[in-house]
Amino acid sequence: MAAAPRRDTRGIVDASGLFARADFRRRLPAPELRRHVELYWLIDWDLSEPYASHVVPHPSVNVVFQRFGAAPPWGEVAGIGLELFTQKLEGRGRVCGVKFRPGGFRPFAPAWPVSEWSGRRVPIAEVLPASDADVGAILDPADEDARVAALDAFLLGLGARPDPQADEAMRVVGLVGEDPTIRRAAQLATAAGLSVRSLQRLFATYVGVGPKWVILRHRIHEALERAEAEDGVDWAALAAELGYSDQAHLVRDFTATVGVPPTAYAHSVQ
Repeated sequence: MAAAPRRDTRGIVDASGLFARADFRRRLPAPELRRHVELYWLIDWDLSEPYASHVVPHPSVNVVFQRFGAAPPWGEVAGIGLELFTQKLEGRGRVCGVKFRPGGFRPFAPAWPVSEWSGRRVPIAEVLPASDADVGAILDPADEDARVAALDAFLLGLGARPDPQADEAMRVVGLVGEDPTIRRAAQLATAAGLSVRSLQRLFATYVGVGPKWVILRHRIHEALERAEAEDGVDWAALAAELGYSDQAHLVRDFTATVGVPPTAYAHSVQ
């Protein structure tokens, strides 16, 4: 069994609430896929009462295979979510998801810019050559390793070709997390050795959202993680660390994205 990816909660709103109700795991893909695929995420649940799970989306495309109760299983390509994503879990169900690295999806669907899918969830057969048999092969096995192997086989069968521009997009997005001094698109362009216009074209084609969106979303994910993991967060200090001019701007962005102010959110998850 491959080692699981680092366990963090970035993006999951009230992660402890989800983990208490559903069996949530992360798994690594086959080594040949890790250039483009960050991880697989697997969820199984059997609930007596419905539960609403909320996620602040990452700048990543996901391919999601899912079964809810007795309904027929299906797969979809989930472009980058532009707003808070809510999924109601009830009864029994299973999801097997593929989270691509930011910039890593286009080699699997080169006919379209990744921005084509942003804010959309599209039946998988409209984007990738997937059959009902593929969906069943991924969702049916009781054994988790068999599901991971089926995901590997499906993605490897797509025959994604190397794309230097995809590699460049993944590299540039990575700079946002590596360098906390990058707070504007112009700074990211300078760090990447690109003009702002070239950076914007690269992101539209390979990432799916603009560089400003990626920078802001990284800040919100970091704030969510701190609220979930730490007691008594110093929000003014965190705002400064994340490059905000003051705490009020962090509060505004956090509230607009998550739906509640950071102090209220931190209180609710402690």
